[in-house]
Amino acid sequence: MAPSPHTLSARLLTGWGGGCVWYLERSAVWESPHRLTRLLRSRSKQWISFQHCTFLRRMYVTQLSRSLNQQAKPKPEPVAPPFLEKTALGGAKDEIYEMRPLSPPSLSVPRKPDEKELMGLASAAVTEDPMAVGKETKEEKQWKEMKLSVDDLPGILARLSKIKLTALVVSTTSAGFALAPEPFAWPCFLLTTLGTGLASCAANSINQFFEVPFDSNMNRTKNRPLVRGQISPLLAVSFAACCAVPGVALLTWGVNPLTGALGVFNIFLYTCCYTPLKRVSIANTWVGAIVGAIPPIMGWTAATGSLDAGAFLLGGILYCWQFPHFNALSWGLREDYSRGGYCMMSVTHPGLCRRVALRHCLALVALSAAAPALDVTTWTFPVIALPINLYISYLGFRFYRDADRKSSRKLFFCSLWHLPLLLLLMLSCKRPLAGSSGAGEPPS
Repeated sequence: MAPSPHTLSARLLTGWGGGCVWYLERSAVWESPHRLTRLLRSRSKQWISFQHCTFLRRMYVTQLSRSLNQQAKPKPEPVAPPFLEKTALGGAKDEIYEMRPLSPPSLSVPRKPDEKELMGLASAAVTEDPMAVGKETKEEKQWKEMKLSVDDLPGILARLSKIKLTALVVSTTSAGFALAPEPFAWPCFLLTTLGTGLASCAANSINQFFEVPFDSNMNRTKNRPLVRGQISPLLAVSFAACCAVPGVALLTWGVNPLTGALGVFNIFLYTCCYTPLKRVSIANTWVGAIVGAIPPIMGWTAATGSLDAGAFLLGGILYCWQFPHFNALSWGLREDYSRGGYCMMSVTHPGLCRRVALRHCLALVALSAAAPALDVTTWTFPVIALPINLYISYLGFRFYRDADRKSSRKLFFCSLWHLPLLLLLMLSCKRPLAGSSGAGEPPS
């Protein structure tokens, strides 16, 4: 600091000695910074600069953060004693019981480890464990190409084509073929079922190809092959094409052009109308019901070669059955459909969802009564089918009134056995053919 006026005057009064002291003090205070600056500039190569200090500080912070991360790593689980690993709980109790008679002098007193040993163990844990953990995390985070095994390919393609839904489509097509007022022809029947099954596999595969980003958000569909990356999208599209082309060809040239045209129309309706409409409007449920109603009509046209009233009756039964079936299913999956971004009645219009299910349950009673009037079955069919139709209508009413998961599950599981039983009753009550002795082959 600069000297105050009092000290300055005191020094001036001391004479020549005080003046020398004052001069030396002034030169030390005012000229020392300049000399220090010149010294640093001249010795810049030998002194530590500001950049060196910054570099050393960064190195220290890096080392400190590494040590903190190493300390934060979870400790490895303690190794179990060998006698506990070899035996179960009962065996462990026996071994412990055998160790009880050991005399105390034979037991060695554990000594306290030295400070050097503790330091060595700590350093080993710090140097070895983080490397192993780092390797594991790198291997987990590293992208790995999923290898497709030839043995797993049939199961993957079966899930891609929704084999259970395809089996339902083929069974309804077979029912339509068997209920047609024509003699049963096995070659035509086999071609019809095979072509319909291939067309259904193609439509379901394309549907999964389009819905991969949305299926990954749903618990119900997150394990599908394309979502999990078990097969590539190119393979899925190739499989769909390999199913669609021969399937439509079999239906067109092996059965008749009308059945082939219905197959092409159903593939288009399912993939290009129903699939994108699921994210736009609740009308997708009605479009999907039309898709499900076409297969029995295809079976009827394959046997007769024409669209008769009986074909539309079978299509109407499948159309009405799908509403209690799907609305009850979607009621328990509302959170899933909402998470996936699908516009379903159960999510956006829950009251309408329950009303529509009840209406179509009651419509099944009316359609069963119309079957003998259209010469499809005898009058026995509406009588014996009345109990199961009334039961599903009762469950539909319970679903409409209670609006809970329990009632929806009961209605859904009832629909699973209601449709095959109803079709079996129709087959058992089929109206006999008039003049069956002169019947010939069905038109191709």
